[in-house]
Amino acid sequence: MSKAIFITATDTGVGKTIISCAIGLALKEKGIDVGYMKPFQCSGYDADFVVKALAIKNDKDLVNPYYASEPLAPCVAFKRAKIKIDLKKVFASYNELRMKHEFLIIEGAGGLLVPLKENYLVVDLIRDLDIPALIVARSGLGTLNHTLLTQKYALNYGIKLKGVIINCGKAKGLAEKTNPQTLREFLDTMPLLGVMPYIKNIKSRNGLARLAKEAQKNIDLKALLKKEKSLTEKLVKEDKEYVWHPFTQMKDWQGGEPLIIEEAKGSYLKDTEGKWYLDGVSSLWVNVHGHRKKEIDVSVIKQLNKVAHSTLLGLGNVPSIELAKKLIEIAPKGLAKVFYSDNGSTAVEAALKMAYQYWQHRGEAKHKFIHLENAYHGDTIGSVSVGGIDLFHKVYKNLLFDSYKADSPYCYRCPKSKTYPPCSFECLDSLREILRKHHTSTAALIVEPLVQAAAGMLVWPAGIYKKMSELCKEYNVLLIADEVAVGIGRTGSMFASDLEGVTPDILCIAKGISAGYLPLALTLTTQKIFDGFLGEHKEQKTFFHGHTYTGNPLACAAALANLELFKKEKTLEKLQPKIKFLKEELEKFKELPMVGDVRQKGFMVGIELVRDKATKEPYGWEEKIGIKVCQKVREYGVILRPLGNVIVLMPPLSISKLELEQLLDVTHKAISFITLYRNAKIVKRIRL
Repeated sequence: MSKAIFITATDTGVGKTIISCAIGLALKEKGIDVGYMKPFQCSGYDADFVVKALAIKNDKDLVNPYYASEPLAPCVAFKRAKIKIDLKKVFASYNELRMKHEFLIIEGAGGLLVPLKENYLVVDLIRDLDIPALIVARSGLGTLNHTLLTQKYALNYGIKLKGVIINCGKAKGLAEKTNPQTLREFLDTMPLLGVMPYIKNIKSRNGLARLAKEAQKNIDLKALLKKEKSLTEKLVKEDKEYVWHPFTQMKDWQGGEPLIIEEAKGSYLKDTEGKWYLDGVSSLWVNVHGHRKKEIDVSVIKQLNKVAHSTLLGLGNVPSIELAKKLIEIAPKGLAKVFYSDNGSTAVEAALKMAYQYWQHRGEAKHKFIHLENAYHGDTIGSVSVGGIDLFHKVYKNLLFDSYKADSPYCYRCPKSKTYPPCSFECLDSLREILRKHHTSTAALIVEPLVQAAAGMLVWPAGIYKKMSELCKEYNVLLIADEVAVGIGRTGSMFASDLEGVTPDILCIAKGISAGYLPLALTLTTQKIFDGFLGEHKEQKTFFHGHTYTGNPLACAAALANLELFKKEKTLEKLQPKIKFLKEELEKFKELPMVGDVRQKGFMVGIELVRDKATKEPYGWEEKIGIKVCQKVREYGVILRPLGNVIVLMPPLSISKLELEQLLDVTHKAISFITLYRNAKIVKRIRL
């Protein structure tokens, strides 16, 4: 049985209260304990009528948390009454009533687009309550248009609809006679659940008795109460049969119990069983303002109504132009041009080819690249060639081009850490030596500024990146900044390069640029790099590189809305106290026996687990220690994904402090549990 239903309508005055009462009476006749709630009421006694008719004993403040005496839109009525709406009060009342009753009827105010408070509509309330809705429509002329519009908007907004009930008035014209059958023909994905006749003196005892009788007769209560059949078992079976998952040992996957995500909202993901999970890794580091962000949804829909895709090969499109302009305005000063692709790997691939071809056009034999140990720049052949993580890259070594590898600023495991303080710059010695010997043949140095993310959130000491930039200038080598993971606010600044005042020659961004909505990546360059490709057609200086979905208008529209939200909601400003809170709370993790190192830069966190804290001995790959911790946090309602022995925390930038506390508490609890479990197993093994 569905536990709750939201009664909305095509307009005000359609009869939501009558239908709410009718359904309640009919369900009570079936022996079901029914509750009722009208969160917002502006004038009248609708809630009192239903409460009396259904003999409900709940406190009035629970049933009707907000009441204003004037018959106006709630946002106006409560503002005039000097009543401030606190949605937490509404949700608390809803949760309490739902616990008290088998079935809860929530009656809305007017239609879906009625504003309850600033930037918050009835449809937002339905979505936040996460319950199905029922549309009440009048029977006369205009019903088809209003009902179909209401249905379309609800479905586009992600609302689950149970169906439509027509509430008839006194009139019995041709429209009233034909509308029910016509609606059945035009309604998409939902049924007409009933047609309720007009009832005189409905508030009288006889009127209520007839209302109950007609509801039993004319409303399909079975369909209303029907619980949607879970598709989890079928989906898991088909997933295992047809899908090959990235960075996943499929033998383990096929023997496990996969989680199938169906919906999302804010900082949370919901699986096909209806369970919600806090998204602790921003759906692989891409989500910024939360899932289903209204402003981005609207921006994508608006663009979809114009054109979904148009190539940039020989054509331009409006969103790609507007986004390029916006990015150059906010990017590190000196970057001037934007080249589009669709993911981090392709952004890096474009950067490598640009750097290589740039020097060829200048007639200089610079064809080699320098990358860092522990580097990760993507999974295409070029980006793998400048990768430094053997686990990911060594199997492809015969496919790759040669490059120079410099030491990484991995302070926790620096072999010189016993001799030198962790913040010393000795890790730059190898880079300096490679540049000294090979600068004449080196096209570019590629780095992930400030944090080597995929390597386990390796946070660099302050000043390292600036020194790298200076060395590149000294030896006339281009600097490529791979900000795919660290850009778009992740380090606390829009671009990581801003934090050390560096303008790279080429900068790559992806992941958060479209706020987790659509694949999009960009490679930004200076005017100098761009000018190196200018020439007559016959000179063939063209950058012969591109992708089918380059500059996709939908993705660019999402990115534009994303950047606008940074400004409108002061995202970076609001992030600073959360970064400080995160830093303070992470201190607790250092006390855990399994935790060797805790690394943080902005909203990027890596918690490295070790077998022995004193010797820094790592856990073996076969022990799956990171996986075990992440499996445990899932039991507590949180989604995390490890990097080997490193537990990664990368929540959406919009996460609330309360949600951040939940993420940290659950992670701490899971690591503690795995520690105790492992120690208990060791003791048991010793005793045996």
